[in-house]
Amino acid sequence: MLFTDNEWTFERIATVTERIAEIAERELALDTYPNQIEVITAEQMLDAYASTGLPMYYPHWSFGKQRAIETGQYRRGEMGLAYELVINSNPCISYLMEENTMVMQTLVIAHAAFGHNAFFKNNTFFQQWTDAEGILDYLEFGKTYIAHCEEQYGIDAVSEVIDAAHALNRNGVDRARRPQKLSTRDEQRRRRERAAFIEQHLSEIWRTLPGAAEAAVAVPEERFPKDPQENLIYFIEKNAPNLETWKREILRIVRKIAQYLYPQGQTKIMNEGFACFVHYHVMHSLHAMGLIGDGALLEFYASHTAVIFQPDFDSRRYSGINPYALGFAIFQDIKRICVNPTNEDREWFAFAGDPDWRKHIHFAMREFRDESFILQYLSPKVMRDLHLFALENDPQAEAYRVTAVHDDQGYQYLRSALARQIAESARSADIEVVAVNRWGDRHLHLKKMDEYPLDQVEAKKTLDHIARLWGYDVHLDAGDVVMIARAKAAGA
Repeated sequence: MLFTDNEWTFERIATVTERIAEIAERELALDTYPNQIEVITAEQMLDAYASTGLPMYYPHWSFGKQRAIETGQYRRGEMGLAYELVINSNPCISYLMEENTMVMQTLVIAHAAFGHNAFFKNNTFFQQWTDAEGILDYLEFGKTYIAHCEEQYGIDAVSEVIDAAHALNRNGVDRARRPQKLSTRDEQRRRRERAAFIEQHLSEIWRTLPGAAEAAVAVPEERFPKDPQENLIYFIEKNAPNLETWKREILRIVRKIAQYLYPQGQTKIMNEGFACFVHYHVMHSLHAMGLIGDGALLEFYASHTAVIFQPDFDSRRYSGINPYALGFAIFQDIKRICVNPTNEDREWFAFAGDPDWRKHIHFAMREFRDESFILQYLSPKVMRDLHLFALENDPQAEAYRVTAVHDDQGYQYLRSALARQIAESARSADIEVVAVNRWGDRHLHLKKMDEYPLDQVEAKKTLDHIARLWGYDVHLDAGDVVMIARAKAAGA
């Protein structure tokens, strides 16, 4: 056996990792980045929480505030800490808590160092939108650059820029075009080139004196921008008339890190579900091979069951659908549909009965994100197992109305309704730049493109941040109301 008591040592962790790697390759055919496993304290885990789980981050007061809040909650027993954290990097860094038992270290190595790791490396969305090769160097570059700005321009001035960038974080990512690779070397080399380009670019955009021909003949103003722009941080970074170069660089750093984190919000159910599927398979394989005992398997069951537990809708513990429970149930169900299909499965899925379940698990893991994953693979069996049903919430009605139950029509509606709900929960408000008044007061015109209501208090605070960066007034057309943020006069 790999261990017979529950005390972990670095030697045991190394041996367990080797055995898990063999199972992952032989039985699951997983392709992963090289692993870097580190054991950390509770204090270090709280540090990681405050910095969105990244191994290093630029300094900002909000991280310290979050650290203080979570430290207080942890010490009062109001919250627990994760057993692990994993970083989408090459090598893939997995942090294990030193308080974990050896069984838990085994579980989280399988979960994070192989399950999440394989998902990061192979999922198409991560391949297209993140750069595991460059993120660690880029984080170091960003941290160093912002610390230099604090020394040169003052902490308050830098914090004001980061405050504004954080307020726009979810509207500072590209959803329709692939971002450039992260490269510290390129960032340092191209910084002067970008500054020269922006100066020339802005000179052309913001020239206010018309040429002789334009003065003699009225020329219709060309719309700027030609098409609506969804990435607000990028647009301000490139086009704000009077923004200093160092502030543009800070916006760029915040934007690049937000872009790197973007796929994680789009694949939460799949990522956690696949990692649970991997650790479940690995732990049972270790037990079947006689490498862990019955006691270790029972301890694993206790932890695994708690992770994938889904309270019913009328339970006091209910707080929505558990992504671990839903993702794990679907991946397990894909395997079942391949190995032991029912007539219902054959009606719903073309791959039912194909004994090569690994092929279909890998295809599902690679080619989808949460919304499309639900639409493709959520089966009637999983809907029944999780007791899913749909409600219509009409604010004018005195009661809810059940709109979908467990029949053929209801299953179809449930699947599409859940996919739509998941997509909406991961989506930020669709606010886009539609026009700039170049020849007048230079105000920035934004428009809300979706039908979902805005929190007007938060929207007004965000508009104030945008106005500080833009340097002129900002107008937001929110459909039923037009909101205006006034830019402060220079020196005010």
